[in-house]
Amino acid sequence: MATVTDLPDSVLLEIFAYLPVRDRIRISRVCHHWKRLVDDRWLWRHVDLTLYTMRPKVMWHLLRRYMASRLHSLRMGGYLFSGSQAPQLSPALLRALGDKCPNLKRLCLHVADLSAVPITSLPRTLQTLELHSCEISMAWLLREQDPRVLPQLECLVLDRVPAFRDEHLQGLPRFRALRSLVLGGTYRVTETGLDASLQELSYLQRLEVLGCTLPADGTLRAISRHLRGVRKLRLTVGGLSPAGLALLEGMPALESLCLQGPLITPDMPTPTQIISSCLTMPKLRALELQGLGWEGQEAERVLCQGLPHCVVIVRPCPKESMDWWM
Repeated sequence: MATVTDLPDSVLLEIFAYLPVRDRIRISRVCHHWKRLVDDRWLWRHVDLTLYTMRPKVMWHLLRRYMASRLHSLRMGGYLFSGSQAPQLSPALLRALGDKCPNLKRLCLHVADLSAVPITSLPRTLQTLELHSCEISMAWLLREQDPRVLPQLECLVLDRVPAFRDEHLQGLPRFRALRSLVLGGTYRVTETGLDASLQELSYLQRLEVLGCTLPADGTLRAISRHLRGVRKLRLTVGGLSPAGLALLEGMPALESLCLQGPLITPDMPTPTQIISSCLTMPKLRALELQGLGWEGQEAERVLCQGLPHCVVIVRPCPKESMDWWM
């Protein structure tokens, strides 16, 4: 009978890739064969450390021993400390990521206090930066920052970053490679600030505005004025009216549109009005409606029949994690 030791190395690597980092290191002690496999570069391309409360000493060991030039994407939970009063993330550690991990393209930080960390510490090779429930300083992302910071940044996700405001948003045009922007729960951003910023971010191809205090009509007004080339759009429907949705009519490049509840107002467009607006978008191929309570209802059938050229998805909003930091 075949055992796990009879499996080809390629299959074992696929299995090991599903293991948390701590367990990968533990299985390297099983035998010399597995130790060699755990050292394989392929296994350390994508690393998720959000499951652990990790001391800086351990993090430095992982960086030097396993990740280094192998690393392509990294998720960290922010709890990197040697004592309860120690800083969670240090500029030295982030600089080391840039120096020792030249292939690092994606960095996701969760619940990290970055208020004492200059943005210049981040690896210059990053193409995607995600900040989830993080604190940043007022100096972050401002227009006056060194233009050489993050020269390759293509995607920026700001999810529940309370300090983020209009001044930060208006500094984003200096990232000339930026094509994708996600704003989630950034309640300090105003309608005026969004309009002024999108005027200089006309090259964006994807925009998501979710759970913010901005009314949907105001957001769509700014988009229709300045983002005529946007391809993917996702926003919360709070404050959305038929007149607001009509602002998207004729958008020449829009391929995917997602309207997300559950903040439905009496003025919310009907399925027929949504169909009417979508039919004017020549490249629209995907329409997604989340959390509007239309799943399995007549509205879903009407939308599917009225937009035969589109993939229509009607479903509840995904359940939010009970762990607020995830």
